[in-house]
Amino acid sequence: MTRTIDVPDAFAASYGGNGAEARAWIAGLPRLGGEFLDRWELRPDGPPAYGMASLVLPVLRSDGSPAVLKLQQRREETIGIATGLRAWDGDGMVRLLDHDEDSTTQLLERLDAARSLSSVADDAVAVQILAELMARLTSVPAPEGLRRLSDIAAAMLDQVPQLVPALHDPGERRLVRTCASAMAELVDAPGDRLLHWDLHYDNVLAGEREPWLAIDPEPLAGDPGFELLPALVNRWDEAEATGDAARAVLRRFDLLTEVLGLDRERATGWTLGRVLQNALWDIEDGEAALGPAQVVITTALLGR
Repeated sequence: MTRTIDVPDAFAASYGGNGAEARAWIAGLPRLGGEFLDRWELRPDGPPAYGMASLVLPVLRSDGSPAVLKLQQRREETIGIATGLRAWDGDGMVRLLDHDEDSTTQLLERLDAARSLSSVADDAVAVQILAELMARLTSVPAPEGLRRLSDIAAAMLDQVPQLVPALHDPGERRLVRTCASAMAELVDAPGDRLLHWDLHYDNVLAGEREPWLAIDPEPLAGDPGFELLPALVNRWDEAEATGDAARAVLRRFDLLTEVLGLDRERATGWTLGRVLQNALWDIEDGEAALGPAQVVITTALLGR
């Protein structure tokens, strides 16, 4: 008889609110998890953890080595994950141990989920660590079959005329259109590096074979400048507490571009494109104003 796994009620309730397909996936998750425990000869080794879109179960393999079983719904965002993980091959990134293409279920090396890069008290040290990790990850050429920044950027620009008028403040509308214009100048040269797409402090965990390893990529082929925004937003309350958040943004931006060896003008354009992406997502979710961090980061980069 196939085993089943326990799905936390809070995860089922939150993820099930994403529509009928999400609810169907949640309903089948106990059996799906059990199937992979049997297929890959795994034993549960602690309570499951979860984020916004995945369930992670600590397990032991047949040889007794620790791992985690990661279950997530098959979506556009998850289809290319295994391709990216194989390309990185554990260099600065969590190692992929096994994978099921049909369900996008992954067996991953186990890291210290209780100790992320957010635990490093000195923000300058944390940014340096993140920058060095980002430089390693983006040094890898993107393999075939991944989503491409050129397509993502073109789709974003197509949305601007329809969505930006939803912002109430005329100044914010101008700011977002400026972001679109800056990115439009770069779409003909979108880059070919392997991007994580969501590299921030909480997506970097302590490991044993390396001090810090990245997790939860959404692999994308593109320019490394498109990677910088999550690092600029990290610990935003601390940036504001300095009394000069713009200066804190520029300090982080300068460090990131220096470590990655990026042309700052191109990196500025792609970072503004990333601000545009977040703004469009927020507008689609019903927001009618930009977040404070978006405004500060955009004005700081435009005014440098």
